[in-house]
Amino acid sequence: MNQRQIQAFRQVMRHGSITAAAQALNVSQPAVSRLIADLERSLGFQLFLRRGGKSEPTTEAREFIQEVERMFYGLDRLGQAAREIKDLRRATLRVATMPMVSFEIIPNALKGFLAERQGIKVTHDVHTSARIVDMVASHQLDLGVAQTSIERRDIEFLASYRTYCVCVLSPDHPLSNRSSLTPRDLRGEPLVALAHHTLTANYVTQRFAEEHVNPTIAIESQPSYSACGLAAKGVGITIVDPMTPRVFRDSLRAIPFEPRIPFDFHIIKPADLPLSRAAEEFRVHLLKTLASFSEIHSLT
Repeated sequence: MNQRQIQAFRQVMRHGSITAAAQALNVSQPAVSRLIADLERSLGFQLFLRRGGKSEPTTEAREFIQEVERMFYGLDRLGQAAREIKDLRRATLRVATMPMVSFEIIPNALKGFLAERQGIKVTHDVHTSARIVDMVASHQLDLGVAQTSIERRDIEFLASYRTYCVCVLSPDHPLSNRSSLTPRDLRGEPLVALAHHTLTANYVTQRFAEEHVNPTIAIESQPSYSACGLAAKGVGITIVDPMTPRVFRDSLRAIPFEPRIPFDFHIIKPADLPLSRAAEEFRVHLLKTLASFSEIHSLT
C-alpha cells in the first residue's frame, strides 16, 4: 500500500468512476485501474464491483474510505499548521522592558510589527531592569530592554543606546524658562529623587558632589513616571530620562541637565538561544523605532 494507490482509491470514491478519477489525477484510465488492483491485493479484500462499466464501492471500501479521509484531514491540518508557522501566525513573542521605553517606543514598534504579522501572540510586561535581566537569563523572555552595567555570560547585548537625563519641573516654576540647569541652579530647590539603587540616582549624587552642592531631597520615588507625576504637581524637580516626561505633555517642562548624565540601555536576549523568527522581526522594528527618536543615540 502506497500513497499513489491511496490517492487513486480516494479519487474513485469521490468521483464515482475510474474514468473521472483518471481525469482528476491527470493519468490514464488503465493506470488508475492498476493502482486500484494493486491496492486490493495489498489490502486483501475487494474495493469495487465492476458492473456495466461502473465501479460500485463495496462495504469494505466504504469503511476504508473513512480512515483514508481521516488521514488526509490530518495531512491537511499539518499543512495548515506549517503555513501558520511559516507566516508567524502561530508564533509567540515575549518581551519585557523598563518603563522608559514602554510609553512610546515599544507601542510604536509593536504597532508596526503587528501590522505585518496579524495573529501573533505578544506578551509585553514592564519591570525593573534587574528583573528583566534575570528573566532573560532564565529564558522567560525572548527580548528585554533594560539598564545594566554588569557583564553576565547568560545574557547577550543585541544593541546599546544612550540618551541624556533632563530636569523635569512644572511649567510655572521660576526655573522653567532656563535653557539648562546645573546642580548649583538647583541648590535649595526641593527635589524628587529616584530610588538610591538606580544608576540615574547614583549619577545625580555624583554630579551634585562634584559641584559641592548638597541636594534638598523632598521625596524619593520610583519609577520615573511616578517622579514625573510628583513634579507635575509642584512637589519638586526631578532628574530622569528624556522620554518619560513626554507622556505628561504640557504638564511638565523638560530642561537639559548639566553636566550631562548618560542614560544607557540595552536590547538583550538569552546568551545561549538564537532569536526566534518572531523575535528577530520585532527586533528590526524596534531598531527602526529607536532610530526615529533624536534624543536617543546608538552605541553600537
